[in-house]
Amino acid sequence: MKVIPTQIHIYHITHINNLPSIIKDGGLWSDAKMIARGGPVASIGMSTIKQRRLSLPVKCYPQDCVGEYVPFYFCPRSIMLYLLHRGNHPELNYHGGQEPIIHLEADLYETVRWVESQGQRWAFTLSNAGAVYTEFRNRLDQLGEIDWTAVAAKNFHDEQIKEGKQAEFLVYSFFPWHLVRRIGVKSLRIKKRVLQVLTGSEYQPFVEIRPDWYF
Repeated sequence: MKVIPTQIHIYHITHINNLPSIIKDGGLWSDAKMIARGGPVASIGMSTIKQRRLSLPVKCYPQDCVGEYVPFYFCPRSIMLYLLHRGNHPELNYHGGQEPIIHLEADLYETVRWVESQGQRWAFTLSNAGAVYTEFRNRLDQLGEIDWTAVAAKNFHDEQIKEGKQAEFLVYSFFPWHLVRRIGVKSLRIKKRVLQVLTGSEYQPFVEIRPDWYF
């Protein structure tokens, strides 16, 4: 039987330049909503993958598409961050490195309670939500199906580890700012920038330099 972590955090990565608009909007919008609103200030994703996610069904809610959900990983230091760090993927338009990328951390169970209190939908995947073969789940008693060893792995050269580490947690349409409990950054320079942006925010999560969350 797989052991589920007693405390599960979820992580959304974004560019520091997007933080002012996130605070202004009161949270994070899905890609579908962001496109309708004119797009983010600083886009760090791969456009082809983002486009595919806009039409890829969430199998446990077949009326929805992956791009209509706000995505999170179950770990910091994700494979996506590694690609941003390397900056040499042919489909990547962003080449600003990992330092300006910040981690927004939330508690999974607190998030589920809020989402369900709003009568809204959530789901999670067992691998990359942008892959056509990925499996979706929407019950907490299915969390044991996630490969938690892969999620925690630092080395992801093994293909099975790579798949499991990319498991995602998805929140339909919108994720509120007040559920962000911590912001992890790579350097003091970025921490200072984050704190400066937070000056005008009524809600201010804890900001911490976490070099172990980066490559």
